[in-house]
Amino acid sequence: MSDETIYSGLKQLGGATVLPNSPEDAELERVANPEAGTDYLVRFTQPEFTSLCPMTGQPDFAHLVIDYIPGEWLVESKSLKLYLGSFRNHGAFHEACTVSIAKRLEELLQPAWLRIGGYWFPRGGMPIDVFYQTGEAPSGVWIPEQNVPGYRGRG
Repeated sequence: MSDETIYSGLKQLGGATVLPNSPEDAELERVANPEAGTDYLVRFTQPEFTSLCPMTGQPDFAHLVIDYIPGEWLVESKSLKLYLGSFRNHGAFHEACTVSIAKRLEELLQPAWLRIGGYWFPRGGMPIDVFYQTGEAPSGVWIPEQNVPGYRGRG
């Protein structure tokens, strides 16, 4: 399959785009996996993810690590960046943000396996880390640890 065929239906890549107002408004796009039938891991790291506390409107910050083993589809990275950026003005608890991202990717991509680690910075003195995984990872695929250290404060 040629690159032209793989990318022909994309609306955001290569053009001017605006950050969506909300995750519901964001359009996640996918492309055909050129290595379909081969198990391998794809990792996206978003170390400066932000959302809003739904109660106070104060910003919340997280380091997200998204790992998946693709099936027939790959997420188009620009659309993923815009989708994650759309949470900037979205009010939701840490758990809802983390799990909704995973479920939206799972629905779009139908991957062989997916996991997300949401490593949230403290609010009220307590970090909240949220993890989601679709099941057991297929054997024979190298899946590195996420290696995001737990919050230690100043010590």
